[in-house]
Amino acid sequence: MTTNFVPALWIVWAIFALVTALLYAYRSSLTRDEEGQIFLDEAFAHEKAVQTQIVSRVTRLQPALRASLILTVVMTVVVFAYYVWDAGKSFLG
Repeated sequence: MTTNFVPALWIVWAIFALVTALLYAYRSSLTRDEEGQIFLDEAFAHEKAVQTQIVSRVTRLQPALRASLILTVVMTVVVFAYYVWDAGKSFLG
C-alpha cells in the first residue's frame, strides 16, 4: 500500500502547488499594469476603464487563488502528518 500511496500523495501535492504558483503568476501579470491613481478628468476615461477591468479580473481570481492556497496547505499538512505517522510507526514497532 505504501509504495502506491506515497508517490500519489506527492503528485497531488505537486499539482496543487503548481496550480497555486500559476495563479499567483497570473495575478502578478494582471497587476503589473495596475496603477494606484484616481482619474478625475473625463479625458482619462479609457485609462479608468482599463484599471477597472484589471481590478475586476483580480477580484474574480481571488476565490480560486484562496481555494488553491488552502488546498496546498492542507496537502502539505497531510504529507507532513503521513511522514510523522510513518516515523512513529517505525519507531514504536
